[in-house]
Amino acid sequence: PGLPDQFHYFQPQLLDQTFQPRNWYPDKLFCGTDMNLYYDVKHPKWYKRPDWFAVVGVPRWYKQSDMRLSYVVWDEKVNPLVVVELLSPGTEDEDLGETLGEQGKPPTKWEVYEGILKVPYYVTFSRYTNEMQAFHLVGDRYQRVELSEGRLLLPEVELSLGLWQGSYKERDRLWLRWMTPEGDLIPTPEEKAKQEAATAKDEATVAKQRA
Repeated sequence: PGLPDQFHYFQPQLLDQTFQPRNWYPDKLFCGTDMNLYYDVKHPKWYKRPDWFAVVGVPRWYKQSDMRLSYVVWDEKVNPLVVVELLSPGTEDEDLGETLGEQGKPPTKWEVYEGILKVPYYVTFSRYTNEMQAFHLVGDRYQRVELSEGRLLLPEVELSLGLWQGSYKERDRLWLRWMTPEGDLIPTPEEKAKQEAATAKDEATVAKQRA
Protein backbone atom coordinates (compact mmCIF):
# COMPACT_ATOMS: atom_id res chain seq x y z
CA PRO A 1 0.00 0.00 0.00
CA GLY A 2 1.21 3.46 -0.90
CA LEU A 3 3.79 2.28 -3.43
CA PRO A 4 3.57 3.37 -7.09
CA ASP A 5 1.49 1.15 -9.38
CA GLN A 6 0.58 1.05 -13.06
CA PHE A 7 -2.75 2.80 -12.57
CA HIS A 8 -1.04 5.77 -10.90
CA TYR A 9 1.24 5.88 -13.96
CA PHE A 10 -1.35 5.49 -16.73
CA GLN A 11 -4.23 7.58 -15.37
CA PRO A 12 -2.24 10.86 -15.11
CA GLN A 13 -0.98 10.30 -18.67
CA LEU A 14 -4.57 10.20 -19.93
CA LEU A 15 -5.38 13.38 -18.01
CA ASP A 16 -2.29 15.04 -19.51
CA GLN A 17 -3.13 14.03 -23.06
CA THR A 18 -6.75 15.18 -22.92
CA PHE A 19 -6.31 18.43 -20.99
CA GLN A 20 -6.68 20.70 -24.01
CA PRO A 21 -8.54 23.91 -23.11
CA ARG A 22 -9.98 25.64 -26.15
CA ASN A 23 -9.45 29.11 -24.67
CA TRP A 24 -5.76 28.76 -23.68
CA TYR A 25 -2.63 28.40 -25.79
CA PRO A 26 -0.77 25.13 -25.08
CA ASP A 27 2.40 27.03 -24.18
CA LYS A 28 0.49 28.70 -21.32
CA LEU A 29 -0.46 25.45 -19.60
CA PHE A 30 1.46 23.25 -17.20
CA CYS A 31 0.48 19.81 -15.92
CA GLY A 32 2.34 18.07 -13.11
CA THR A 33 2.29 14.38 -12.20
CA ASP A 34 3.58 13.12 -8.85
CA MET A 35 5.69 16.27 -8.60
CA ASN A 36 6.69 18.17 -5.47
CA LEU A 37 4.37 21.15 -5.05
CA TYR A 38 5.93 23.70 -2.66
CA TYR A 39 3.32 25.97 -1.15
CA ASP A 40 4.72 27.97 1.80
CA VAL A 41 7.69 30.32 1.49
CA LYS A 42 7.98 30.34 5.31
CA HIS A 43 8.46 26.56 5.23
CA PRO A 44 10.40 25.98 2.00
CA LYS A 45 10.90 22.27 2.67
CA TRP A 46 7.20 21.54 3.05
CA TYR A 47 5.50 20.16 -0.03
CA LYS A 48 2.65 18.02 -1.28
CA ARG A 49 2.87 15.59 -4.16
CA PRO A 50 -0.45 15.53 -6.06
CA ASP A 51 -1.09 12.61 -8.37
CA TRP A 52 -1.97 15.18 -11.04
CA PHE A 53 -2.51 18.94 -11.18
CA ALA A 54 -2.92 21.63 -13.81
CA VAL A 55 -1.96 25.30 -13.85
CA VAL A 56 -3.14 27.79 -16.45
CA GLY A 57 -1.42 31.05 -17.25
CA VAL A 58 2.17 29.91 -16.69
CA PRO A 59 4.72 28.90 -19.34
CA ARG A 60 4.81 25.23 -20.21
CA TRP A 61 8.56 25.30 -19.52
CA TYR A 62 10.20 26.88 -16.48
CA LYS A 63 11.19 30.44 -17.42
CA GLN A 64 10.14 29.37 -20.95
CA SER A 65 13.29 27.33 -21.43
CA ASP A 66 13.77 24.40 -19.04
CA MET A 67 11.90 21.40 -17.63
CA ARG A 68 10.70 21.80 -14.06
CA LEU A 69 12.13 19.80 -11.18
CA SER A 70 9.19 20.86 -9.00
CA TYR A 71 6.47 23.52 -8.84
CA VAL A 72 7.16 26.37 -6.40
CA VAL A 73 4.11 28.60 -6.02
CA TRP A 74 5.94 31.64 -4.62
CA ASP A 75 8.29 31.53 -7.63
CA GLU A 76 5.66 30.82 -10.31
CA LYS A 77 3.10 33.15 -8.67
CA VAL A 78 0.17 31.12 -10.03
CA ASN A 79 -1.63 28.43 -8.03
CA PRO A 80 -3.07 25.25 -9.59
CA LEU A 81 -6.56 25.44 -11.05
CA VAL A 82 -7.34 21.79 -10.39
CA VAL A 83 -5.80 18.96 -8.38
CA VAL A 84 -6.62 15.27 -8.81
CA GLU A 85 -5.80 12.65 -6.19
CA LEU A 86 -6.16 8.93 -6.98
CA LEU A 87 -7.35 7.22 -3.83
CA SER A 88 -5.42 4.33 -2.34
CA PRO A 89 -5.86 2.55 1.01
CA GLY A 90 -2.91 4.32 2.60
CA THR A 91 -3.90 7.88 1.61
CA GLU A 92 -7.69 7.84 1.27
CA ASP A 93 -8.47 9.43 4.64
CA GLU A 94 -6.12 12.36 4.06
CA ASP A 95 -7.23 12.78 0.43
CA LEU A 96 -10.86 13.11 1.56
CA GLY A 97 -10.11 15.56 4.37
CA GLU A 98 -10.73 13.07 7.17
CA THR A 99 -7.25 13.39 8.67
CA LEU A 100 -6.67 16.14 11.23
CA GLY A 101 -3.49 18.19 11.09
CA GLU A 102 -1.06 18.09 13.99
CA GLN A 103 0.44 21.20 15.56
CA GLY A 104 4.04 21.76 14.52
CA LYS A 105 3.77 19.40 11.56
CA PRO A 106 3.00 20.14 7.89
CA PRO A 107 -0.71 20.64 7.16
CA THR A 108 -2.71 17.89 5.48
CA LYS A 109 -3.40 17.81 1.74
CA TRP A 110 -6.93 19.08 2.28
CA GLU A 111 -5.68 21.97 4.41
CA VAL A 112 -3.12 22.93 1.78
CA TYR A 113 -5.43 22.69 -1.24
CA GLU A 114 -8.40 24.36 0.47
CA GLY A 115 -6.88 26.83 2.91
CA ILE A 116 -3.40 27.73 1.65
CA LEU A 117 -3.37 27.34 -2.14
CA LYS A 118 -7.15 27.77 -2.47
CA VAL A 119 -7.25 25.45 -5.47
CA PRO A 120 -10.64 26.10 -7.12
CA TYR A 121 -11.32 22.46 -8.06
CA TYR A 122 -10.30 19.32 -6.20
CA VAL A 123 -11.17 15.87 -7.53
CA THR A 124 -10.65 12.38 -6.13
CA PHE A 125 -11.09 9.10 -7.97
CA SER A 126 -10.97 5.54 -6.65
CA ARG A 127 -10.13 2.75 -9.05
CA TYR A 128 -11.45 0.30 -6.45
CA THR A 129 -14.98 1.71 -6.31
CA ASN A 130 -14.88 3.70 -9.60
CA GLU A 131 -16.23 6.69 -7.66
CA MET A 132 -15.36 10.22 -8.68
CA GLN A 133 -15.84 12.97 -6.09
CA ALA A 134 -15.48 16.65 -6.95
CA PHE A 135 -15.19 19.70 -4.72
CA HIS A 136 -15.40 23.39 -5.62
CA LEU A 137 -13.98 26.17 -3.48
CA VAL A 138 -16.84 28.44 -2.40
CA GLY A 139 -15.58 31.28 -0.25
CA ASP A 140 -12.87 29.62 1.78
CA ARG A 141 -14.36 26.12 2.02
CA TYR A 142 -14.72 23.17 -0.33
CA GLN A 143 -18.25 22.15 -1.18
CA ARG A 144 -19.16 18.83 -2.76
CA VAL A 145 -20.25 19.34 -6.36
CA GLU A 146 -23.33 17.72 -7.82
CA LEU A 147 -21.97 16.44 -11.12
CA SER A 148 -23.74 17.46 -14.33
CA GLU A 149 -24.46 14.26 -16.27
CA GLY A 150 -21.66 12.66 -14.32
CA ARG A 151 -19.16 15.40 -15.14
CA LEU A 152 -17.53 18.35 -13.39
CA LEU A 153 -17.75 21.54 -15.45
CA LEU A 154 -14.78 23.94 -15.42
CA PRO A 155 -15.89 27.09 -17.28
CA GLU A 156 -12.45 28.71 -16.80
CA VAL A 157 -10.95 26.26 -19.30
CA GLU A 158 -14.13 25.35 -21.23
CA LEU A 159 -13.76 21.70 -20.28
CA SER A 160 -15.48 19.05 -18.22
CA LEU A 161 -13.99 16.13 -16.29
CA GLY A 162 -15.79 12.83 -16.10
CA LEU A 163 -15.61 9.05 -16.28
CA TRP A 164 -15.16 7.18 -19.54
CA GLN A 165 -15.46 3.46 -20.13
CA GLY A 166 -12.90 2.52 -22.75
CA SER A 167 -9.52 1.10 -23.61
CA TYR A 168 -6.37 3.02 -22.75
CA LYS A 169 -2.92 1.43 -22.73
CA GLU A 170 -4.72 -1.78 -23.79
CA ARG A 171 -6.70 -1.81 -20.55
CA ASP A 172 -10.49 -1.52 -20.72
CA ARG A 173 -11.99 0.04 -17.60
CA LEU A 174 -13.44 3.27 -16.24
CA TRP A 175 -10.96 6.10 -16.66
CA LEU A 176 -11.03 9.73 -15.57
CA ARG A 177 -10.57 11.97 -18.61
CA TRP A 178 -11.18 15.45 -19.94
CA MET A 179 -14.05 16.21 -22.29
CA THR A 180 -15.73 19.20 -23.87
CA PRO A 181 -18.42 20.97 -21.81
CA GLU A 182 -20.97 19.04 -23.86
CA GLY A 183 -19.37 15.71 -22.96
CA ASP A 184 -17.61 14.94 -26.24
CA LEU A 185 -14.30 13.14 -25.80
CA ILE A 186 -11.09 15.05 -26.38
CA PRO A 187 -8.93 12.59 -28.33
CA THR A 188 -5.50 11.49 -27.24
CA PRO A 189 -2.72 11.85 -29.86
CA GLU A 190 -3.11 8.13 -30.69
CA GLU A 191 -6.87 8.42 -31.08
CA LYS A 192 -6.48 11.54 -33.22
CA ALA A 193 -3.98 9.77 -35.50
CA LYS A 194 -6.40 6.86 -35.97
CA GLN A 195 -9.25 9.25 -36.74
CA GLU A 196 -7.15 11.10 -39.30
CA ALA A 197 -6.02 7.83 -40.90
CA ALA A 198 -9.63 6.62 -41.15
CA THR A 199 -10.71 9.95 -42.68
CA ALA A 200 -7.88 9.84 -45.23
CA LYS A 201 -8.82 6.26 -46.15
CA ASP A 202 -12.47 7.24 -46.65
CA GLU A 203 -11.48 10.23 -48.78
CA ALA A 204 -9.21 8.04 -50.89
CA THR A 205 -12.02 5.54 -51.40
CA VAL A 206 -14.43 8.28 -52.49
CA ALA A 207 -11.83 9.74 -54.88
CA LYS A 208 -11.21 6.31 -56.39
CA GLN A 209 -14.93 5.73 -56.90
CA ARG A 210 -15.30 9.10 -58.58
CA ALA A 211 -12.36 8.39 -60.85
